[in-house]
Amino acid sequence: MSISFSAVSVPFVESKVPSYLCSSTYQFSFGAPANYIHSESGRRVLLHGGPVHFCRTFCGLKRWIVENLHLEKHKRKLGHTNEFKSIKNQVKDQLHEDSNAETTKITSQVEESSVPSFQPHASVDVSTTTTESPFIPQTLSSKFPYECGEGPTLCIAVIGATGELARGKIFPALFALYYSGFLPENVCIFGYSRKDMTDEDLRSMIASNLTCRVEHQQNCGDRTDIFLSRTFYIDGGYDNREGMSKLDVLMKQFEGKSEANRIFYLSVPQEALINVACSVADNAQSVKGWNRVIIEKPFGFDVLSSHRLTQSLLSKFQEQQIYRIDHLLGRNLIENLTVLRFANLVFEPLWNRTYIRNVQVILSEDLGVQVGRYFDGYGIIRDIVHSHILQTIALLAMEPPISLDGEDIRNEKAKLLRSVRKLEPSDVILGQYKARAGDKVDVYMNSLTPTYFAAALYIDNARWDGVPFLIKTGMGLIKHRVEIRIQFHHVPGNLYREQMRHNIDLATNELILRDTPDEAILVQVNNKIPGLGLQLNSPELNLLYKDKYNVEMPDSYEQLLLDVVDGDNHLFLRSDELAAAWNILTPVLDEIDKKNIAPELYELGGRGPVGAYYLWAKHGVPWAED
Repeated sequence: MSISFSAVSVPFVESKVPSYLCSSTYQFSFGAPANYIHSESGRRVLLHGGPVHFCRTFCGLKRWIVENLHLEKHKRKLGHTNEFKSIKNQVKDQLHEDSNAETTKITSQVEESSVPSFQPHASVDVSTTTTESPFIPQTLSSKFPYECGEGPTLCIAVIGATGELARGKIFPALFALYYSGFLPENVCIFGYSRKDMTDEDLRSMIASNLTCRVEHQQNCGDRTDIFLSRTFYIDGGYDNREGMSKLDVLMKQFEGKSEANRIFYLSVPQEALINVACSVADNAQSVKGWNRVIIEKPFGFDVLSSHRLTQSLLSKFQEQQIYRIDHLLGRNLIENLTVLRFANLVFEPLWNRTYIRNVQVILSEDLGVQVGRYFDGYGIIRDIVHSHILQTIALLAMEPPISLDGEDIRNEKAKLLRSVRKLEPSDVILGQYKARAGDKVDVYMNSLTPTYFAAALYIDNARWDGVPFLIKTGMGLIKHRVEIRIQFHHVPGNLYREQMRHNIDLATNELILRDTPDEAILVQVNNKIPGLGLQLNSPELNLLYKDKYNVEMPDSYEQLLLDVVDGDNHLFLRSDELAAAWNILTPVLDEIDKKNIAPELYELGGRGPVGAYYLWAKHGVPWAED
C-alpha cells in the first residue's frame, strides 16, 4: 500500500530509527494541506497502529522526502529538467484543492488484513502551517525546459495575449528587444487570456508577426526559436484572482531563488481594467524584486471616471509602479525634443515668447488608418489630444528639469500642464468625416463623436505668455503627417522687407520637426538666390534621417517597453499630469455632452473642416502648409 502526498506517490517503508524519536505524542509538520494525503483508490486513508510502528513508518517517509530533495537538487545542478507542460498540469489540478485550513486532523483506518501489525487504537495529528498564498502548491519544484542563470530574472506577462494589440505590437516589440540584446537572458514571457489554448497555440499565433530588422538578419531564425521557447500560455479562465494565482505559481517556477522582477502589460478593455489590476496586485506580485504595471489609454472617460480609476490603482500600487502608455509618445520625434532643447545652445536662448511667434502641433492620419474605433464614444479628444498632444506640448514648453531623472521631468511637465489655460469652446473646431458610399470605414452618422480636433491653447506663465499653441489632429485626412513647427517672429526693422514684399509671412524663420516616414529636422532661413540682382527665397536647411543615419527606425512600442524595463518613466503620465490634462479639456467635453457643440462634417480624404482656417485667422496665424 502507498499514500499520495502532494501529487507524490510514497511507499510505506519501515525505517530503522532510534526509539527515543518515537512516541505517541510525536507530530510531523509538512508544507502541504492535509487533504492532499489520500489512498491510491482516491478514498481518504485513516492511519492507525501502535505509536512505535506508526512513528517508524512516518520517519521513513520523512527520510525518503529528504533524500529525494537532495537528489532533485543534484539533478538540477546536472541540468536535468522535466517538461514544463507536466508542471502546468500539476498546478492546474492542485489549484482546485482547498488549502485554506491552518490545522487539519488526518486519521487513517487500515484493514487488519492489509497491515496486520497496526492496532486500531492510535491516531496522529499532522499540523500544517503556511505563509504562502493558499493557491500555491508548495511542493512543486522549479523545473523549466531550460535552467535560469545567475542574476535577476525578468518575467513579462501580457494580459489579453490573444488580442490584436498583443499579437500585432506587444509580442513583436518584445521579440525585437530580445534579439537586440535589450532584454536579460533570464527572461520569460507569459501570455494570459481566457481562451483554451496551449503554449504551442500561442507560439504559432505570434510567430508570423515576428521579424528581424535588416541589421539583425543573421541568426534571426535561431533567435526566433529561442524567444518562442521562452513564451508560455496561461488559461486564466473567468476568475482573475485564481488565474493570477496560477500565473504567480508558474512565474515562481522560473524564478527559483533569484531576484525576481515582473512586468504586467494590461492589454484589456477599460471595463475589465480595475478587476484585472486588482487581481494582479493581490495575487501575482513578486516579493523578491520590483513590479511594474503597464496600462493602455484611454485613461478614463472624463475627469470623474479617471479619478476613480486612479484611486483604484493607487490603492493597490505605488505611483512609480504604474506606467500609463501612449504608443505615440514612443516616437523618436518626442524622444528628441529634450535633446534638441537642452543640448544645443543655439535653441535654448530662443525658446520663449520674445522670439517665438507660435507653435503648431500637427498629427493627421490618412485613409490607411482604421478610424472606426473613434466612434465608440471616446473620440479623438479622449484618445489622442488628452495624452499625446498635451504631453508633446508639455515636453516642448516645460522649464529645464534639474536632471534627466524621470520624476524630475514629470515634475516640470505637471507644472506646465497646470499653467495651460482651460480651453474655451470658441477656440475649438470639431469635425467628423463624412463617408461616401463604398468607403470601407465604420461610421455612425447619428453620433457626435469627433474625428477631427483643432484648437488654440495658451500657457499662462512668464516664458509663454501670449504665444498660441495651435493643435490640429484628425483622421481620414488627405495625407499622413506628424510634425511640430515653431515659427519665429519677424525680424524687427527688416532691411529686406521690400524684397520679400507680400511673402513676409512665408519668409518667417521656422524650426520644423518631422516624424516618419520622412523623419527630419528642418530650419527655414532666408537666403539670396545666386546670380545677378537681389532675389531672396526661404530654403530649408535639412537633416534627413534616412540620408544621415543608415538604421531602421524601431517601433514606438519597442522604445516604451525598453523604458519600462529600465525604469525610465518620463514618457509615461503620472496621476497629477493626468488630472491636469482633464482639467484643460473638461469645458469642451461638457459642451459636447450637452450637445451644445456639433462637429462639422468634412470629406473623407479631404483637408478637414473649413472652420479651422477661420480659427487660425482669429489668432493671426496662417497654417504653414497653406
